[in-house]
Amino acid sequence: MSAPTAHDVKTEALRLGFSSCHITPAGDSPRYDSFLQWIRDGKHGQMEWLERDPGQRKTTARLLPEGRSVILTGTNYFQPPPPLRGKIATYALGKDYHDLITARLRQLCSWLESRAGGLHRPFVDTSAVLEKPLAMQSGLGWQGKNTMLIHRRMGNWLSLGGIISSLELTPDNPEKDHCGSCHRCMDACPTGAITAPYQLDARRCIAYLTIEHKGSIPLEFRKAIGDRLFGCDDCLSICPWNRWAQRSHEAHFQAVPRPDLREMLGWDDATFRRHYRGSPVFRLKHSRWLRNICVVLGNIGTAEDLNALETASTVGDALIREHALWAVKEIKARHNS
Repeated sequence: MSAPTAHDVKTEALRLGFSSCHITPAGDSPRYDSFLQWIRDGKHGQMEWLERDPGQRKTTARLLPEGRSVILTGTNYFQPPPPLRGKIATYALGKDYHDLITARLRQLCSWLESRAGGLHRPFVDTSAVLEKPLAMQSGLGWQGKNTMLIHRRMGNWLSLGGIISSLELTPDNPEKDHCGSCHRCMDACPTGAITAPYQLDARRCIAYLTIEHKGSIPLEFRKAIGDRLFGCDDCLSICPWNRWAQRSHEAHFQAVPRPDLREMLGWDDATFRRHYRGSPVFRLKHSRWLRNICVVLGNIGTAEDLNALETASTVGDALIREHALWAVKEIKARHNS
């Protein structure tokens, strides 16, 4: 059996359920110097894993020295938001995308091995790979001014994954930047986290503050968080390239049902774990989930939410108590005015 061509690989990737597949040569990572400067400037905040041995992201050879090609895949996850209080980022409405994409990448690796042998190393965004610059180099899309990858037909709604392969596959041409003079994503950011085109200060980003940030949410950002419970899609959803986006038909990405914020505020750890196991929300853990609920209720809650918040302010841990007390004060101020 002859070795698969690049066209064969892309056809198999689409058959497995990936929305798009492109190929680029293995080797030095594009935009590595920009990544290194971002770390030196401390704009990664508390994401300590990014600063541990940043040199491992300099080249794909650190993951697979024999690598000759990188196969980049995109999976459309777009879903309309459910009509509930508290917004969850679109990628996190359903089950964890890592599980679905990793399983499919392993299937593609097995197919490659059966056709041509060789070595194949899959990765999602938990591996030391600068996947967005590689995806741009492969022609899968381009990094917009919001730093997110944008696809011509699917907009901002792609989860990335890839395979470093020892096979020599014909590469695709890099994608050009099509943002032009548009700056809607920068204007839409509630906290000014996009400090300049293609420049993101994670410490100001609502996605970072509601997910990665472990402690108390700074007072200067709490009102700007609004009703965003987990993550933020503002700089993604405003992009005009989303006009061609199509709803994903993957059952994996369909929104996990959830009750109202007031009910979830009374959950214990076991209830939280039982409800959100297998979802991106699960990595937040119980305390930070309740912290976020308190902030959202502080911004959009009513007098009917006060009892639940006042209870949380006395029985929760210190992190929950602080944010619950803040929410009570905010609601009462609105009510009195």
